Amino acid sequence: MAPRKNSKRSDSTSDSGPDDPEPKPAAKKAKTSTAKDDDEPSWAIDTKRFVKVREFKGKVMVDIREYYDAGGEMKPGKKGICLSVQQWRKLVDVIDEVDKAIKEK
Repeated sequence: MAPRKNSKRSDSTSDSGPDDPEPKPAAKKAKTSTAKDDDEPSWAIDTKRFVKVREFKGKVMVDIREYYDAGGEMKPGKKGICLSVQQWRKLVDVIDEVDKAIKEK
């Protein structure tokens, strides 16, 4: 004879809790853009690439970054570079040389 499986059966008619054994998790709230994002000067250099001047840990930085669309909101991606003011000045100083090298190619 095959062994019988014990099944849990409740003959009780009392209500001891919700009918749904696993309640659905609450929907996550969408983050809204903060005033800080709006205060940062920003220039579009491509459809999804931007240059922004921002403050990070008390220092002014020039952030050149690719953004992605996250449900109608543009968010910064991993691809990009964040330059200190000193590094930015150095880049500006060599722009003429870079332009010259580009023309030679």
